[in-house]
Amino acid sequence: MKQYPLSFTLVNGQDENNKQKILEKNIKYILWSIGAVLLILFFWWLMKDPTSQFAESIPGADNRGADSASVGPLVKIGENFQVFGTSSSNLKGTWTRFRGADYDNIVKNSVPLKNSWAGNDPEIKWSVELGEGHAGPAIYEGKVYVMDYDEAKREDALRCFSIEDGKELWRRSYNVSLKRNHGMSRTVPAVNADYILTIGPRCHVMCVKRETGDLVWGLDMVQQYQTEVPLWFTGQCPMIDGNKAILAPGGTSVMIAVDMATGKVLWETPNPGGIKMSHSSIMPWTLNGKKMYVYSAVGAVIGVSAEGADEGKILWQSTAWNHAVVAPAPVCFPDGKVFLTAGYGAGSMMIKVTPSGGEYKVEVLKQYLPKEGMACEQQTPVIWDGKMLAIEPKDAGPLRNQLICVDPSDVTKVIWTSGKDGRFGLGPYLIADNKMFVLSDDGTLTMIKPEGKKYIQLAQKKLFDGQDAWAPMALADGFLLLRDAKKMYCVKVN
Repeated sequence: MKQYPLSFTLVNGQDENNKQKILEKNIKYILWSIGAVLLILFFWWLMKDPTSQFAESIPGADNRGADSASVGPLVKIGENFQVFGTSSSNLKGTWTRFRGADYDNIVKNSVPLKNSWAGNDPEIKWSVELGEGHAGPAIYEGKVYVMDYDEAKREDALRCFSIEDGKELWRRSYNVSLKRNHGMSRTVPAVNADYILTIGPRCHVMCVKRETGDLVWGLDMVQQYQTEVPLWFTGQCPMIDGNKAILAPGGTSVMIAVDMATGKVLWETPNPGGIKMSHSSIMPWTLNGKKMYVYSAVGAVIGVSAEGADEGKILWQSTAWNHAVVAPAPVCFPDGKVFLTAGYGAGSMMIKVTPSGGEYKVEVLKQYLPKEGMACEQQTPVIWDGKMLAIEPKDAGPLRNQLICVDPSDVTKVIWTSGKDGRFGLGPYLIADNKMFVLSDDGTLTMIKPEGKKYIQLAQKKLFDGQDAWAPMALADGFLLLRDAKKMYCVKVN
């Protein structure tokens, strides 16, 4: 077949125009292709677990140091003590642990609090410098107890203050080397009439006499149980249950009980599944008359018997809930449901625990992505008036960082939100005298009415120029304790 060479005929510059159109078309195609790739990468980044590549088991990773691998010098827990003054008080209010006396973030029998703020209200009574961290305080009859880290002295320090004037009364400390990692201290002490129980950033447990600060005993969970220090240091808050300290080391024992008076280990829960310590804290729960401890660990959520012949035994567990970073505590309902949530794309999950013939059946009712239902990154949801309230994580789409109210029977049913102009970051909250107090990352305190079918803001005031104000609040006798990364504030709200 005869072939003819291709030829072009120039008519009034049409060839040049065609070339120009082809070039423009190719450029548009390239730009659209780049845009599509970038959009795909963006959604991949949004859904990807940012902790998936963390090498948690490598000694020394994430600034953990040699002691997290059970080697190196032993820490002499509680070896240092300083007295700065004395103080007496007629105050009787308490906030005895993480989430308060009943583990629900609600102040019971609160003194009447102001319904609105004007002028200097609410007033900052005092403030004190702290080491960088997110550890919240506990309160007992006029005294404030907070677990701090003194970077200059390189020591964990349990510090005691007068709630009325902020004067430091004493501190019990011990030397331990830490590197700043988004702050150091992160836990709330547990307090009763006799003792104070603390956990330091590297899993050092300390028990002291409440009134005097005298050391009772110490426990290094890394050395004794091969605990792996969590990412960004320990966030688990200790529990005092009667005469026992209840702790979740992970490592060789997933949970233990220690006699408060002697430091003797009363029972240890074996850990064949290799469950690791998370930032979450143990919650008590009574289901069908059976008391147990519920812990949202790294690797599983578990229920451990808290009484009877099987005390310390794992009653049930679910590995369906398994995320690398878990901070909020489980929310347990009387009907057997347990709500679990975490940040970094984990979203949330509702499970149902059902007693059956001496055993327990666990089923996953529903799992939610952050944009689908209630989820939290740091704080634990609070139950009020039959509803569940919490601040949404930063990956919750349009609802990010908003306070929302949902029906616990279906956490996708949003009753109200604080709106796009009411974003609180990762800040804490609690309820007292039928009012909810919410602290924004930047030091703005908001008071709202928690019940009803819409968001009702009662008052708002920027109290301080805060940075990462994430620590749990505490409130007693009208004194509200707040903190940001480097300072604690006492605010009068009555």
